[in-house]
Amino acid sequence: MSPRTPGADLPEHPDWLWRDPEPKKSYDVVIVGGGGHGLATAHYLARNHGITNVAVLEKGWLGGGNMARNTTIIRSNYLWDESAGIYEHALKLWEGLAEELDYPILFSQRGVLNLAHSLQDVRDSVRRVEANRLNGVDAEWLDADGVKEVCPIVNISQDVRYPVLGATYQPRAGIAKHDHVAWGLARSADAAGIDIIQNCEVTGLDVVDNRVVGVRTTRGRIAAGKVALCSAGHTSVLAAMAGVELPVQSHPLQALVSELLEPVHPTVVMSNAVHVYVSQAHKGELVMGAGIDAYNSYTQRGAFHIIEEQMAAALELFPVFARAHVLRTWGGIVDVSPDASPIIGLSPVDNLYLNCGWGTGGFKATPGVGWVYAHTIAHDTPHALNAPFSLDRFTTGALVDEHGAAAVAH
Repeated sequence: MSPRTPGADLPEHPDWLWRDPEPKKSYDVVIVGGGGHGLATAHYLARNHGITNVAVLEKGWLGGGNMARNTTIIRSNYLWDESAGIYEHALKLWEGLAEELDYPILFSQRGVLNLAHSLQDVRDSVRRVEANRLNGVDAEWLDADGVKEVCPIVNISQDVRYPVLGATYQPRAGIAKHDHVAWGLARSADAAGIDIIQNCEVTGLDVVDNRVVGVRTTRGRIAAGKVALCSAGHTSVLAAMAGVELPVQSHPLQALVSELLEPVHPTVVMSNAVHVYVSQAHKGELVMGAGIDAYNSYTQRGAFHIIEEQMAAALELFPVFARAHVLRTWGGIVDVSPDASPIIGLSPVDNLYLNCGWGTGGFKATPGVGWVYAHTIAHDTPHALNAPFSLDRFTTGALVDEHGAAAVAH
């Protein structure tokens, strides 16, 4: 009897998961940005609202922007009620997304530790745990020994510059495979009849009597009943084409991976004081990130000193990594708002919608923001979960200030 071929019982994966259509002359809704948020919005426009005369325009290749350039951390343990609401909604959707899409997204709920290194860190962390519990978010406070129990490779020695005093722990948090998420969402949207159009850069927005009526692209003009922007660091550039100035700044954010290793890191560990966050991907590489570069830029690369600092932090927390080799680095473009919270909702231009300002927290929100953004577009009014994140909060003063409140806003 011949040996069994691994995977022989699995169905053959198709060469293409979605069509490659030519743009039509007009659509009911044009979504600008073919990343996770744009694809999730298209998926839920079809699934929840029956709106399928939709185009998703991507200037490059689908999912090739921040969707392919993040560190895939998923969590909902944010301090403020408004943030916890939308991220917890997203996490609940993540828990059923593979079944909903009938596609493996490799969502691994391995938990996340947010380390505390000072007495102020401890006070802030315990406060956040209690706030999470009031919002129905799973959260625990662990002392240093508890941290070691969850993640044995963390160095809890007190003889270091920033000793680990404890950590918040969210057991339901984890990671997912970002490209699988994009492919699954694209496959679902395409099956509903939505056009996904790659290599189609938007070069202008047509506005008549304060109402958006279409987009100009490198593949011709497309008329649109509604236009939804969700292109992360470039959303402010697109909004400016319609005369809308957004209070966001774009910065590079970089990350790196190690060579492939045997399983050594069982969870996700984040530290704000030394600013590094680490997980181990499904294939075995260590995935590490740190803070944004301070300067404004649209380059998809960062400065070397950020890598140097994050490696120093990682080696203090994880001495076992000392012999690991860096395999590659990359960068994305993050859009940061004044209160480190997103802008999701209506714009001053009729039928033009905004989804931006996520900073470094966009990936984890993918299904949740797709759900509420689709509702906003379909009904021309915000969903209850994204109503607090309207653009006018910067004039009313009703900010959702997550700068520092979330113990690393990733």
